[in-house]
Amino acid sequence: MGIKVNENAVELIKTGKDLKLISPIMGQSVADPTGQHPQAQTPAASLLQKVPEQDIELINKRISRHHKILTSLAAGALAGAVAKTTIAPLDRTKINFQISRNKVYSFRGAVKFLIKTVRQEGFFTLWRGNTATMARIVPYAAIQYASHEQWKHLLMPQGESRDLPPGRRYMAGSLAGVTASTCTYPLDMARARMAVTKKCMYSTLVEVFLKIYRTEGLSTLYRGYAPTVIGVIPYAGTSFFTYETLKKTHREKTGENDPNPTERLCYGAIAGLLGQSSSYPLDIVRRRMQTAGVLGREHLYRTVMGTLIHIAKTEGIKKGLYKGLSMNWIKGPISVGISFTTFDIVQSQLRKFGVFHRQRRTST
Repeated sequence: MGIKVNENAVELIKTGKDLKLISPIMGQSVADPTGQHPQAQTPAASLLQKVPEQDIELINKRISRHHKILTSLAAGALAGAVAKTTIAPLDRTKINFQISRNKVYSFRGAVKFLIKTVRQEGFFTLWRGNTATMARIVPYAAIQYASHEQWKHLLMPQGESRDLPPGRRYMAGSLAGVTASTCTYPLDMARARMAVTKKCMYSTLVEVFLKIYRTEGLSTLYRGYAPTVIGVIPYAGTSFFTYETLKKTHREKTGENDPNPTERLCYGAIAGLLGQSSSYPLDIVRRRMQTAGVLGREHLYRTVMGTLIHIAKTEGIKKGLYKGLSMNWIKGPISVGISFTTFDIVQSQLRKFGVFHRQRRTST
């Protein structure tokens, strides 16, 4: 019986080139045809070796639960940092209008605020408070994404392995948002204070905590927590639900495994737009309550319902409770789109490394 031999392989054998033939079945190196043994791959090299792109579907089955948490924490932290840094100037502008009773929001007014800030305080002042933002958003995003994956695991019905039913999909997102908000709320309070005050009042994040502790008490660090949690339930629930649903629909319609980065950005932007719109009035309440102490308005903003009623009566629904929403329609989709896309890409790349895979026992 004749054996067909690849002509290129024959040529390489004739020229005596060093070959490293890999057994497609056993995945182990075999001696090359020249009689010389190839160098064995070091353990460190195998740990850093990536799984081929076509095997990405098998990765999650090969990763232990604690490695899933580690990769989600790392990818979530980076995703949050990149997204928030990108839209930091828009975020500061939005907060400036949200906490003001007299400023009527408009796109022209927002642009004027940005120009005035740059002229009077310098370009990089637009990122003032971003250190506090990073101190909050890095752990917040890390906890949110990691807990979302764990909540999905806990809520997954028996027999299913990938997609939650719609109701549980929404619940997983909401619970992830509540988990992250509860753990990092004092940092959000500090960021809001730094964003609306002069540098001479709060120069560092540590100074914010010290001054609040000395002048207002520790309980102030959780002022506005109730509207935050109430607001994050529809926000995180809607955002994660929309993004996960769009990715599921994409797989079903196209037959492809996952959307490409551009499609992820678009799906994330839609998720951000819907999420921001669903909880915006509570975001206004949260900011008013967070900054009430430093602006001398504690008597006006004591409770969630009281703050909602006061804003609605004195400023109206559109110009009060939805003040700055159009700015959120710009920055929200950008931020959430970048965040979801960065997380998915970084997480999938991290999980390709062998260091995160279960070590299989080899029989002797």
